[in-house]
Amino acid sequence: MEFQHKRIAVTGHYGSGKTNFVANLAFAMAREGKKVTVVDLDVVNPYFRTTDFKDEFAQAGIDIISPTYANSNLDIPALGAQVQSVFCDDEGYALFDVGGDDAGAAAMGRYSALFKEGGYEHLSVFNCYRYLTRSPEESLEIIREIETASRLPVTGLVNASNLGFETGEETILDSLPYAGELAAQTGLPVRCTLVREELYPALKGRLPAPFPVKILVRQPWQKELPRQGQE
Repeated sequence: MEFQHKRIAVTGHYGSGKTNFVANLAFAMAREGKKVTVVDLDVVNPYFRTTDFKDEFAQAGIDIISPTYANSNLDIPALGAQVQSVFCDDEGYALFDVGGDDAGAAAMGRYSALFKEGGYEHLSVFNCYRYLTRSPEESLEIIREIETASRLPVTGLVNASNLGFETGEETILDSLPYAGELAAQTGLPVRCTLVREELYPALKGRLPAPFPVKILVRQPWQKELPRQGQE
């Protein structure tokens, strides 16, 4: 994926695949030789966060900033200066993994002026198979709530529709009408469609902007499965 701006915020509803997308995007950028910093602003879900990949990120040369939240799920006292520092880096890319609802997006809103000053992209990740986002209208409502809380309009969509390891070719193809309708309702482009690496060869010519990904974010009973760089 190519980006016009180097500050990229990623939001989405719970279970949309947001964190998995951020991690895969960071690794892809690093492989291309880009300087990447991941900023973990997910104050909502303590179980599935980009901070979980700090060791893998370090091996790939990816920096990570993980604010310490004190007393409130919206308070970011400890690493505020570090978060702000990424807005001063003209060379590197900063990927912001933001919490999965309007409360989580409020943490990003603290930096809205800095995002706007330097230019940004705000990608909204959706999964049409998840509870509460099974219609484009439901996803649109969540997008509007996040935009209000973050004070940053969404600039693009990411189709992460999947059923985990049960995802097949038809699972992704069947999500395209939903993606098209959500794009029409928002007036925003679908920047990419996420495809598990094993399915990518069969689907790359049948999808708009396919983006191959590994399943890196796992449920507790899947922790023994290999992750990035492991076989």
